[in-house]
Formats: sequence, structure tokens, C-alpha cells
Amino acid sequence: MRAIDSGRIRSRATGAGLAVLAILAAAGNAAAAGLVPRSLGPTTSAVVTIEKSYAAGTIVIVSSNRTLDLVISEGRAIRYKIGVGRDGFRWSGTVKVGRKAEWPDWRPPAEMKARAAGLPDLVPAGPLNPLGARGIYLYKGGADTLYRIHGTNEQSTVGGFASSGCFRMSNADVIDLYERVKVGSTVIVK
Repeated sequence: MRAIDSGRIRSRATGAGLAVLAILAAAGNAAAAGLVPRSLGPTTSAVVTIEKSYAAGTIVIVSSNRTLDLVISEGRAIRYKIGVGRDGFRWSGTVKVGRKAEWPDWRPPAEMKARAAGLPDLVPAGPLNPLGARGIYLYKGGADTLYRIHGTNEQSTVGGFASSGCFRMSNADVIDLYERVKVGSTVIVK
């Protein structure tokens, strides 16, 4: 692999090394162009009273309101502002948190790649990754649904109808939620 030393390249490159250099160059170019976020985004969490009774640790997403509630006790929840699926991509149902990842890689699903030509097979963790700082993976019946609750480096999409079915949060909010939610928690999407 090539090593970069004060702008000079030394040593011999491998195929994987060239890919890493290309990613580093893209990140550097994005930073220079002002595309890399300089902060984790806003914190939108607020403790609210909820009318329906859910078990502590349950996540309740109301897509029409673009909110995610993490139930903390009888009648109380931490509410976050989220981005949800655009027209044709919203869904409802009950799923579970199947796994969690810090600074996850992103592998666009085949359906998404068919809609958006040119998407790579893999976007590694980092400032250009659309999953942002954390990924909370949603499962149904033990199988990955391919939907996520995740951070985003595109803060303008939080609060809107912008995704392909995932739930976007500011990186600051998703880090907070990630620390609070457990694998196996129930997620109710309305």
C-alpha cells in the first residue's frame, strides 16, 4: 500500500491500497469543498409526555410527525427529530433492534443501486458515509430488513421526507440514542 508523507507517495501500491488512497483523496477534496461536516449537528432531544403506555426501551416512530420517541418510563419518552422515507418509501410495522454499529460501513441494497446508477458496492465509514456516526439495524423475524435508524452528514434532510425508508437523525442525536437503546428492543413504526 502507498503511504502519504507530506504530499509525496512512497512505496509500492496494491489494488486495495489504491482504493484507500482514492477514498482518502475524495474525503480530502470533500473537506476542501466544505462538504464534510464540521460538527455532529444539532441535538433535538426533549423529554415529552406520551399518552399510550409502552415498555421502557421501546422506540416509537411516527413518520407523519417525523419524530422518534424512546420510552424511558410510564408516559414519558425522549423525543428526537428525524428524517423519514419520501413518498413511496414510508412503511409501518413492528421490528426489533437486531444490531448496532459505530461509524458503520454502508452497502447500498441492490434495489437502491438499480434506482441510482453509479452507487458503489461499499462506502467505508467516514465523513462521506450516508449512515453517519451510528447505525441501528432493524430486524424482523431474525432477518435484516435493510432499514436503519442512522446518523447523517446531510443535516438538511433531518425533519424531512428524504430517505428510501430509513430513519435519519443528526449524528449528535443518533450517538445519544445509540448509547440508550439495547439490541432486542422493540421498534414500532407508525
